[in-house]
Amino acid sequence: MPQQPAAQLPASAHVTAAEISRVAGVTRATVSNWRRRHDDFPAPSGGTESSPLYDLTAVQAWLRGRGHTSAASPAEELRTALRLLGPGSGAAARLFPLVAAMSRLTPGELAELATASDDQLIARMEKAAAQLPAAVPEAEPVRYGPDDAGTVRALLGCVREAGAQAALDVLAERELDEGAASGVYQTPEGLALLMARLLPAGAARVLDPACGSGTLLAAAARQGAQKLFGQDTLPVQAQRSAIRLLLAAPGADVAIRVGDSLRNDAFPEVTVDAVLSNPPFGDRDWGHDELAYDPRWAYGVPPRFESELAWVQHALAHLEAGGHAVMLLPPALAFRSSGRRIRAELIRSGALRAVISLPARAAYPLHIGLQIWVLQRPEPGGADRTPVLFVDSEGEQRDATTGTPGATVAATAGFGTRGGSRLGRSGSSSSAASSSTSSGSTFDWAGLTGRVLTQWAAFTTAPDTYADEPGVARAVPLVDLLDDVVDVTPARHVRATAADIDPAALARRVAELHGQLAEQVAALAGASESGGWQPSGASAREWRTATVSDLARGGALTVLRASTPGTRGSKGAATPVADRPVLTALDISAGNPPSGGAGDVHSDATQPVAAGDVLVRAVAGGGDAAGMTRVADDRDAGALLGPNVHLLRPDPARLDPWFLAGFLGAEDNIASASTGSTLVHVTPGRLRVPLLPLKEQRRYGEAFRRVYELRAAVRRTADLAADTAATLTTGITAGVLLPPDTPDSDSA
Repeated sequence: MPQQPAAQLPASAHVTAAEISRVAGVTRATVSNWRRRHDDFPAPSGGTESSPLYDLTAVQAWLRGRGHTSAASPAEELRTALRLLGPGSGAAARLFPLVAAMSRLTPGELAELATASDDQLIARMEKAAAQLPAAVPEAEPVRYGPDDAGTVRALLGCVREAGAQAALDVLAERELDEGAASGVYQTPEGLALLMARLLPAGAARVLDPACGSGTLLAAAARQGAQKLFGQDTLPVQAQRSAIRLLLAAPGADVAIRVGDSLRNDAFPEVTVDAVLSNPPFGDRDWGHDELAYDPRWAYGVPPRFESELAWVQHALAHLEAGGHAVMLLPPALAFRSSGRRIRAELIRSGALRAVISLPARAAYPLHIGLQIWVLQRPEPGGADRTPVLFVDSEGEQRDATTGTPGATVAATAGFGTRGGSRLGRSGSSSSAASSSTSSGSTFDWAGLTGRVLTQWAAFTTAPDTYADEPGVARAVPLVDLLDDVVDVTPARHVRATAADIDPAALARRVAELHGQLAEQVAALAGASESGGWQPSGASAREWRTATVSDLARGGALTVLRASTPGTRGSKGAATPVADRPVLTALDISAGNPPSGGAGDVHSDATQPVAAGDVLVRAVAGGGDAAGMTRVADDRDAGALLGPNVHLLRPDPARLDPWFLAGFLGAEDNIASASTGSTLVHVTPGRLRVPLLPLKEQRRYGEAFRRVYELRAAVRRTADLAADTAATLTTGITAGVLLPPDTPDSDSA
């Protein structure tokens, strides 16, 4: 087999001013100052006058000449190195084998490699990559040369600091242009785990026919699956998936193939215990004409514009009798008229077991609320067909975030929720899901997963005696679904009706809400008092600043990096997680006490949170800088750090925590230390803080604490007002509340 040559460096690679700021670990304003103040700063070599482009090699040489040490994250350093390889070179995919090779090395061996010469580094890596398992599809021997040394070192740094999975994702991002440009997105980790946990225990053989990055198969491995099958049309995705599984499930038997699963099934004779899949949506070129007589279409030939129904039947065809498929599908599939006959057949046969709606922004595409369909291949001569379970978690989330009617009305009017999981708010405390829809990274997957699994477990245990929860979940008999529409949209079937509401209980709840709202409005008025704010003078105050990295090197604070579940951090988890709460990114943005459990703790959580620590969200929705930082208090003390959270522990003799949190959370500061657009990833080392005496820091810190309390009071007031208005509206329109008497009604 021919060996691939080493990549050749292009004549140049261009970067914008924003990218220079990320490479150098400085703000955009600093780059602008360099351009104005230094005549030797590289001149633009492309772009336009308003959006100039600069030669990356020239910029790096200029930075080195000034002794500028980059504060960029290891992942950003790797991205920069990949830019030098040129677009469309396939060079990033050539580095996939090295990720697998590096993942097998101990921290000591990785440190030794970092100090090796270029020749030694290349020789060691080439030898290790040659031993790549056959599980990686289309893997060929790769030769690395001296020109690759810089990129290999950047990859090594990313693996050491951020973990092999993070490095793998950066490489794939480079090859795929992952995101809006290509339509390729990863399934969120929380969603993948929820889908995997919907499978019955003991599902050892799992297939994903559109495996993408391998997130779903990795989640299945975490649940105990030992034989993993996957297929994807893109070779880079298939290789990425295979290596991801080698990292996440080294003991599993992995078989990943390249190809179109519908047209060219790589596993035609394989049947499995379970299928997990997030297949492509809206694909009009899925093979309708050439597959018209395919034996997989046991429930009907999928219409040309219903490719999702082809994937559903493909999944069922690969299942053993009684096996389950859990699939992420678009909401239109539940009601489009073109798919009505196949939906009816799925229901009649007992193949459709449950439909679970998700809130919008839980996964891409963010503008719609996707659905999870749970299917089961009928067993010959099996039991009578059971009802179909519908769970409206979209309604739950909507109720928790905006106070719109739904489960709150039913729950507060005498209907509790199973397992003690009440969906509405209680008193003046904000719901744990209050900002969960800002992005996939801050989504309350732990809470949503608990609610969905509680309903699913109760239903599967006794489907015929399952107790419905109005506004949340309902088991619907098959005969009630087989009408002229066959609409299986959860919201249509679970909504609470007037018969579900206790008028007296709802009236009492309204009175309680009015009282709480009056108290909260008074508290808001107190928090919003002017307090004697004064102008700084004729112009804005200027001060010297230092980065968090500078402060950490000087011993003024300690930084604990965030990581995500399932990745290997630089330190092993040494703190017991049992019975310890976990503080999540959602808790920071919502102002809640720690709400996570053992499944949310990340691998770098070696010590508990202490009062006075400064917490920074590592990821946020684009443009969302509010609620990015918080100072830990006594409620948080003893909790472990969850995923996507950075912890900064300041020396109280040198830094005031509220001063630090306030300046770190400033919108401009977050923007200058972030990468990404839809989701921004914050690099804490690049955040900047003014250098002020401790006495003056405390003055600013007290001001920031008051601002935080004002924001919290606004949030609590808005929550209560929304709950009160929604409860009143539903009570009136359902006919269970009468309007109060008015002078006009008395005279009438």
